[in-house]
Formats: sequence, structure tokens, C-alpha cells
Amino acid sequence: MDEKQLINEICQLKKLLKEKEDQLAKIQYDKQPMQKNELNNEEIARYSRQILMPEIGVKGQVKLKKSSVLIVGAGGLGCPSSLYLAGAGVGHIGIVDYDEIEITNLHRQLLFTISDIKTSKVDAAAHHLTRRNANVQVTPYKIQLDSSNVLDIIKNYDVVLDATDNVPTRYLLNDACVFSGKPLVSASALKMEGQLTVYNYDDGPCYRCIYPKPPPPETVTNCGDGGVLGAVVGTIGVLQALEALKIILNMPGVLSQRLLVFDGSESIFRNIRLRSKNNNCQVCSSSPSITELQDYEEFCGSKANDKDPNLKLVDDNDRITVEDYNKIINSSIKHVLIDVRSIEEFDICHLNDAINIPYTNMKQKSTEKTAHDLIQKILELDEKQNVYLICRRGNDSQRATKLLRDSLKNTTNIDLKRIKDIAGGINAWSRVIDPSFPIY
Repeated sequence: MDEKQLINEICQLKKLLKEKEDQLAKIQYDKQPMQKNELNNEEIARYSRQILMPEIGVKGQVKLKKSSVLIVGAGGLGCPSSLYLAGAGVGHIGIVDYDEIEITNLHRQLLFTISDIKTSKVDAAAHHLTRRNANVQVTPYKIQLDSSNVLDIIKNYDVVLDATDNVPTRYLLNDACVFSGKPLVSASALKMEGQLTVYNYDDGPCYRCIYPKPPPPETVTNCGDGGVLGAVVGTIGVLQALEALKIILNMPGVLSQRLLVFDGSESIFRNIRLRSKNNNCQVCSSSPSITELQDYEEFCGSKANDKDPNLKLVDDNDRITVEDYNKIINSSIKHVLIDVRSIEEFDICHLNDAINIPYTNMKQKSTEKTAHDLIQKILELDEKQNVYLICRRGNDSQRATKLLRDSLKNTTNIDLKRIKDIAGGINAWSRVIDPSFPIY
């Protein structure tokens, strides 16, 4: 039996085991005595510590049991929020994610285990959540949300959590929640910082009230590019669950018209007052100009996923493939290779003779002149050699190529076509040329 057959057999056995576990959980649930307050004995024991709170009580627990929450994104935010919503006894949890589990997820997506790698995130999440609390119904949606399917899904839920990592989906969820009258708990986390707020709740603003226009795609960084500490994104994910529970229980203090900002480096929380609902908002005002969902990838100029942004910032003839660059190396053509990744990424792996000049340094006024002067001197030193820029996935290297050409075009007679981007970056080099290079 080969590896693929063995993996398929394990998957089938896991599926059968889950079905049997679900059957057993239903039998055990049905055997529990049901009290007049609509909770059975097992539920009373399980949730007793929060039922004892005056803010919740039996009535609140029954509310939670009858409530439903949709989590969009089963990643660093969605995993902790789903755990705490299931733990609190939310009756129905829907989880939307198109992706499969990779080893890079495990440091922060603690709902998953190493045995879940290469399996669907939503299926694994449903399995682990129901094993923790069989009283909760979990519905997995292995799809990418778009204008054609989002309204049909969110209409079945009371509260929506935006646990994604891309701008088009933020606008999509905002507009869909406004049209459907659903509160939206929105969060993000990057490096050591996190943010959290609630849109479209209690006559508060929607996302478009605050951000009527999307940012330029080249200015957006997600955790796949910038990194994130697991404990930071976990903190924000748990707070997302808290806001959802407060909304369901009609508690005061919901983060509507306020932005909670968390600085993990100093362990500081700050509340920033947001502007009130915009009376001229294109979506949520009394006279909206947008009355139906649109193409949000076109609107934002970027893809609605947090995998590879695949930016298109320079022309194809201003880029070369990793195969082309490998030929240049093997033919000993004189050239200069600039690696624009961070120092930390450069330390993970790099090509021979690469010079590390991080893109972040190129675009900062305090260091950009040094970087530009160095590249200008390289180009002036030998009129025949080219400068090639490489990064992790071919996005920052495009940004750097464009930035350098724009900054040097008025200060030198150098042929700027000699500054070229290596498409696909280190990841493409690993996949096509040298698999000993790690993909991270």
C-alpha cells in the first residue's frame, strides 16, 4: 500500500469514527432528563459556572442555546472564537473557509493538530468542536464566499464574525450584513497588534461608514507576509467570541462605534472612538447608492483570499522567471541580486551572493536614500549588468522594482529597464529549481 492509499484509508476511517461519535453523542444527549427551563441536566452541569452569573442565568443560557453564529475564516481568529462560542453553548455555529490545513497554521490555529494537515479546515473544525461539545451543531462550508452565495448563508445566523485576512471579503461581509440586518464582529491581527470592533449594530456605523474606499492593494499586509504571534491573534479571537456573546445576550458595552486596539508588546488595550453612522453612507444610509452586492475583487483591486496576493505592478517584460534566473547563474553572467525580504526571512534561507536590502528600508525615509544610492552606484559601475530583485512570493520585489524605478528616473541617465523582478520569488525557486529551500 502506497502513501496516498494509506492517507485515503485513514481519511475514510476518520469519517466513519466521526459518524459513530455523533451517533453516540445523540444517544447520550437524548437520555438526559430535560428540565422545564429547556436545559437538560448535562447542559446545566456543563454551563453552571456561567449560569450562576446574574448577567446570564438560565434565560441567558437558553438564549445561547437557541442562537447561531457564523464565523468566516477558520484561521488564527476563527479557531479561538469558535472554541469559546462552542464552550459557551451557542446552539449553532457555521464555519466558512475554502482552505486546507498546513503546517504553517499550527502555531496559532490551536483547534487543529498535526494529523489534520492536508484536510479541510472547516471539516476538521467541525470535528474538533463537536468532540468538545456535542450539544452544539456545527455546519461547515468549504467554499470561498462571494456575491453569489453569501446572502443565502448568513440569513441563517444571528451574528457574523469576520475572521478573514483580506480587504475584499471585509467589504463583502459588511454589505451582506447591512442588507441582511446582521451585526458584524470584525477583527484583525498582525505581528504584535490586534484590532476589534462591531459594525452594523444598535444604529452604529458599518465598515463603509469608516472606510468608504479600499486601500491600494500594494499597501495591505497580511500575517502571511508580515507575521503574527499566535498569542496575539488568539487574544483578539477570544475577544471576538466575547462580543458575539454580549450581542446574543443583549448585554451593554458592545464595541459598536469603538475600536479596541491591543498592543501585545506592551500588553496595552486602548479604546478609540469611531465616527458615528455616516448619513451619506453608500450602503447603510437611508438613501443608499449601493443596493446590491458587487464584484469586490474588482472594487478592491485584489483577490478575496489571504494566500498569494499575486500583485501585478510591473509589466511582464520587466520580470524574469526563476528558470531564467537559474540560466543567468549557470552562464556566469555578471549581475547583482537584491533580496528585499526582511532580515529574519533572509536568515531562513537565501540564494548565493544575494544582498539583503529589505523593502521596508527602501520605502522608509530614514533609510531609503542609502538603499537607492547603493543600487544607483551598482548600475553606474557597470552599464551591462542588471539588478534583479527577489522576495518570498514575487510581490514585495515588484513593489521594490516600481519604487526604485520611480525614485531613480529623475536623478540618473541609467536605463531603468536593467532593474528587474524575479517572478514568484523564493517560493517559486523552491518549487521549480531547488526543493531544499523551505517554503514558509
